[in-house]
Formats: sequence, C-alpha cells, structure tokens
Amino acid sequence: MSVGLFPSRTLTLYLARLFVVRILAALVMLVLVLQSLDLLSQSGNILAHAGNGRAELGHYILLRMPQLVARFLPYSVLLATIITLATLNQNSEVVSMKAAGLSAHQVLAPLLVTALVVSGLSFAFNERVVTRATATLKAWTAVDYGQIPVDSGVRSNVYLRDGPNILAATTLTGEGAAMRMDGVTWYRRDAGAMVTETVRARHAVFAAPGWRFDAPVRFDVATAVSEKLPPTVYAAGVTPAQIAISKVDADAQSLAQLSNSIAALKAAGRRTSELEGKWWHKISGPLSAALMPLLGAVAAFGLARSGQLLVRAITGMALGFAYFVVDNAALALGNFGGYTPLLAAWAPFVLFFLIGETVLIRTEE
Repeated sequence: MSVGLFPSRTLTLYLARLFVVRILAALVMLVLVLQSLDLLSQSGNILAHAGNGRAELGHYILLRMPQLVARFLPYSVLLATIITLATLNQNSEVVSMKAAGLSAHQVLAPLLVTALVVSGLSFAFNERVVTRATATLKAWTAVDYGQIPVDSGVRSNVYLRDGPNILAATTLTGEGAAMRMDGVTWYRRDAGAMVTETVRARHAVFAAPGWRFDAPVRFDVATAVSEKLPPTVYAAGVTPAQIAISKVDADAQSLAQLSNSIAALKAAGRRTSELEGKWWHKISGPLSAALMPLLGAVAAFGLARSGQLLVRAITGMALGFAYFVVDNAALALGNFGGYTPLLAAWAPFVLFFLIGETVLIRTEE
C-alpha cells in the first residue's frame, strides 16, 4: 500500500497531462458553440448601427469570449473529469492502479491539484480580463453598439437623484471632477413625482457644483414645446462622490475595486449584503473548478464490465450540475437577505465537498 499523497512521478504527470488536454478540449468546444449561438443572436443588433461591420463583430467576440470562458471553465473541468476517469476505468487502468496499492484519493490527487491550478488561473483571468471586458461590453450595449467606449472604467445606465429630480446618463467615464456623462437627461419632477420638464444633451461635465450640459434641448411637458438652450448647469445636488456609490456592478469590478465600493457604500449607510456575497463568490466561484474531480470521481471506480460505467458517469455529471444549481440558488437567497453573504458564497462549496468525500469513502475507501 502506497502511503504518499501522490502516486509515482510518472503516473502523476501522465494523469495530469490527460486531464489538462481534456479540459482544454471541452472548454474550446463549449466556447466555440456558445459563442457562435450568441453571435447569431446579437449580430443583427450590432450591424443595425450605421457604420458597423466585420470589425465590430470581431470586437464583440473579443469582449464576449472572456465571459464565456470564465462561466464555463468549471463545466469544462467537470466534463474533462468524467471523460478522463471513465476512459481510465474502461481501459482497466484504474484497476491496475488500485492493484498496485493506490487508494482512491491517491488516484485523484493529480487531478485535484491540476484543478486547483486551473482555479488559480481562472481567478487571475477573471480579475485581469473578464471584469474589464464586462464593463466595456455593457457600456457598448447601452449605446446600442454605437461608438465603442475606450475607458476601462466606463459605467452604463446611471440614474441619480437630484432632490425630487432625476439625472440619468447612458454612459459615464472618468473619476472625480474629471467625470463625463454621455447621453444625459435631467428630469424635473413636481411634488407628486410627475415629470414636468426634461432636458437632454449629448454630453455633460462636472461644473462644481452641478453638471454643465452641452447644447441642451429643453422639453416642457405641459406645453409640449421644445427649445434649444446655451450650455446650462443642472443637477447642482449631484456630486462625483454620490456618483461613485450610485451604481456598483460587481461583475465589472476586480476584488480590490469591489472592496473599495463596499466600503464607500457602508460609509454612506447603504445596504451591501448583495455586493458582499458577490465579493466572496469571486473567490468561491473559480475555486469550484477544484471541486469537480471529487464530484466526478464516482465515474472512476467500479468494474467497467459490470455495465454500471454509464450510470456512474451520469451520476458524477448530475452531482456536478447539482452543485451549480445550488450555488446559484444560494447566491440568489443571499441577495434577498435569506443567507449571510459568507454563507451564500461558501455553503454550496462546503456541502458538495462533504457529499463528494462521503460518496468516495463509502464506495471506494
């Protein structure tokens, strides 16, 4: 009986290489299929804007693909686990390893370590690439695939309160006094919250106080009369500090940026439980890839000639997909306050880790 954590160096490298190749194959297959379907559904909207063509379609693919990679990498690890272990079982390689004295955990150790490395790479990829691509894509979608925002800190569909009035912007770029709004609208409301006047402009910049609208067009609701005005300042009660905490998109911010946003919201007395849950999920989400070999391990053991290999593979796949369902449900409950942020992000991971260990120990150890 081998007492080391891993099997021999040769066997460890062999299993890890098999696993990595299948992860990449599954990921490429999933991303290509899903990217094609997504592009088919969005190409009409992209090309509907005057001047858009192949370059914009390519740019959309570059922005959308990191999101697909991040979302379906854990699924790819699950599929690769099932394929790798089922193949080893079918070829009686698992039987040979167990006959050599290896335990079930030693057989899985190279796959678990490889999946842990994949989780680390996924976390870094999310922080450096996915958040920026998500922010830019959302801003581009907000302007109906018009002029592509180049500011990585761009935000879209911003709504702010100016006393009883509302200030809205299609996109917002910059920080502090250098903030700039595009597609800006100011709504004047009466005591009954009815809109009595709207002022629209293509651009607005901070005027300390208020926001200077560039060539605004005023529309009076009562008279239905529009008039062009010279550059005018509106929304004197809206400050850059207020904008900084007005809308926080956790998917478009890195872990450090989201930490700062949560701190700013807490200082302003805002509710932050939903964002805290997503903060924790930025860690537990990529780490879910490391859980997949354990959940799919049921496909590795048992005699292939018993006729139960397909059933075991389906069971492993069902356990993996059940994890994603429970994970999404827990996160949704955390957003509504049913769970604490920490529990919403980590309870599914801990639960399915225990389930995977229980199944493995009861059946093979």
